[in-house]
Amino acid sequence: MRYFVTGEQNRQLLLNTVVLLFMVYMLVLWISIGLMYFHKMNLTADSVVAYYLGSEANFTEPRSYQSLLEVSHAHLFSMGMLAVTLTHLLLFAQLPVLLKIGLSLAVYLAAIGDEAAGWLVRFVHPGFAYLKIAMFVMLELSLGSLIVLVAWSLWRQRHEMRLASVRKRAHHAQAKHADAAKGRSRAPRPSATRA
Repeated sequence: MRYFVTGEQNRQLLLNTVVLLFMVYMLVLWISIGLMYFHKMNLTADSVVAYYLGSEANFTEPRSYQSLLEVSHAHLFSMGMLAVTLTHLLLFAQLPVLLKIGLSLAVYLAAIGDEAAGWLVRFVHPGFAYLKIAMFVMLELSLGSLIVLVAWSLWRQRHEMRLASVRKRAHHAQAKHADAAKGRSRAPRPSATRA
């Protein structure tokens, strides 16, 4: 009964709804990350090298130190906030601990590796283009997995909350019915009157 009197089920349902809506937003962001990458390059080393080192065929200049720094500054903050938010939500998901640890590590390593690989291609060696591709794929897969698993866990919890609510209402109705039946059985029976 305390569950219904305090309104706890409504707060849990509201929080669940808010986080599910956030996961929809994260899904759109995840799609935009992929679209931005493929707008600039593709999954071939040549396209990554051409993006960072420039291309005579496409008349593009190499990426400058300042432009890479500006992109890294924005990406490190936004990807950090995204990773900490999603991995924090993953803590509350009903999943094995090792899976949570593995996905969390994958997201952080991929985010840092993806950012570092661009710098390495530009200033160290073009061969790091393969690292850039691998880190991008790993980042997209790990972020996508986090989004799906957290949303699935929330949806499952939402279903369990509904079932618990139905059970509690049924139990409450049965208790009311039983109390009413007890009240009728305790009521004094009318005695037969003699004429």
